[in-house]
Amino acid sequence: MTDEFVSSDDSISGGTVPDVTISAARPDQLDSAAAVLAEGFRDDPVMLGFVPRGPRRHARLVDLFAAMMRSIPTGLRAVDVAVVDGDGDVVGAAVWEAPRTRASSALRLPVSWAELGQLPRYLRALGLGGLVPAVRHQSTLAAPRPRLPHWYLGEIAVGDAARGLGVGTSLIEHRLATVDARSEAAYLESSTERNRALYRRMGFVELGPIRGLPGATPAAMWRPATRTT
Repeated sequence: MTDEFVSSDDSISGGTVPDVTISAARPDQLDSAAAVLAEGFRDDPVMLGFVPRGPRRHARLVDLFAAMMRSIPTGLRAVDVAVVDGDGDVVGAAVWEAPRTRASSALRLPVSWAELGQLPRYLRALGLGGLVPAVRHQSTLAAPRPRLPHWYLGEIAVGDAARGLGVGTSLIEHRLATVDARSEAAYLESSTERNRALYRRMGFVELGPIRGLPGATPAAMWRPATRTT
């Protein structure tokens, strides 16, 4: 599947940030992160073009996000999780790819044994008949992605219990601190105007709409490198 869009995230205003710790996900936390992403993306307009509503949709989304995260090369994968202090529950997750010189996606033909091992999960998520449309949609999303090296925010989601409390904003700011410290750029696709307003406040600018997807027109957004002295 694709990691080319962002879920409906929480607002940066209102509520109180719960006691959470944000850190890099451990391998044993990836499935919990996938479950949070599935919850957050259930109504995302782009995601509906990949996994339509129907039986077992939540389980299919969990398989999809779990496979996607594990298909990103280990040296490029950066998954941040927000974990409730004390009980260890994962309530938010953000999936990034570190800079590379060419655009890519987690959904591509397997080219390594690690990626080949995720094929059963992709098949459970998409079905055999859904693989070709998914690749086609991913190619549409990937087309405007800049060729300059950049951090890529593939997905971000916050669980229902923590929505609207600033967890999503904290997740993004956590990774942007590293991005800025290295004077590097960042890129994402945003499905909704609400998300775009939040990202604009964080320094992202719209490059234009991405057309050709069923039922959705996300926007490509770029955050230029911040030069530090």
